[in-house]
Amino acid sequence: MIETLFSFAFATLLLAISPGPDNIFVLTQSVARGSKYGIAIASGLITGCIVHTSIVALGFAVIIRDNDWLLYSIKIAGAIYLLYIAYKIYKSDASIEFGDSKASSQNLWKLYKIGITMNLLNPKVTLFFLALLPQFVIENSYPDWIQIYILGGIFMLVSLLTFSTIALLAGKAASFIKSSKWFAPAMKWTQIVVFIGIAVAILIP
Repeated sequence: MIETLFSFAFATLLLAISPGPDNIFVLTQSVARGSKYGIAIASGLITGCIVHTSIVALGFAVIIRDNDWLLYSIKIAGAIYLLYIAYKIYKSDASIEFGDSKASSQNLWKLYKIGITMNLLNPKVTLFFLALLPQFVIENSYPDWIQIYILGGIFMLVSLLTFSTIALLAGKAASFIKSSKWFAPAMKWTQIVVFIGIAVAILIP
């Protein structure tokens, strides 16, 4: 059992550091605004994984997978939400506040909720968990649902630590270039592209 958990943790680490929508979003927010903002996003994304883990553990993931209309409806809702955020960024000015000391609790909470919503409205996360977690369930051991929750917990812990590390490193790097006149507009459009890219990725089968 211990060897299986270590193998799963290592596989999760590889997935977490591989370029993907989640860690790219954490990276861009950390560079644009500061480490605390990136960690807030990461915390929201990981919190959403609690729901996905529960869906798999309780068997609802199969219902979502086998009902095309339900799956597509969730995808559409997720894509619309992300495009809405991209539009809000587009309409805002290009100024960006730097530094963790300026990270207000209200803005951190807002980004935390965005992370949760992004995660919950991406049915690919549920289907990914449905494909991944059962592969590490050990027969004739603890009940499957308990093992699913244990594996989900490991996934969330490893991912949170990895994303937080990305946020901290990206936040530190931002301090070296925050005085550049081109940086704020560039990050504004980078965020827009990232949100649109995630929306498109959700809709692609």
